Amino acid sequence: MILIIVWVVLSIVGFAFEGLLWLGIIGVVLTIGTLVFGIIRQRARRRP
Repeated sequence: MILIIVWVVLSIVGFAFEGLLWLGIIGVVLTIGTLVFGIIRQRARRRP
């Protein structure tokens, strides 16, 4: 959960400052990756 918050903050900072657009793109990619990874781990735990 903390990672998602960090990635979202990085994305907002990156898109807020024009020179840091790359930081925003990396933040979005890492946010999506963290969410997908978390979903996969939760589904793996549910299987008997």
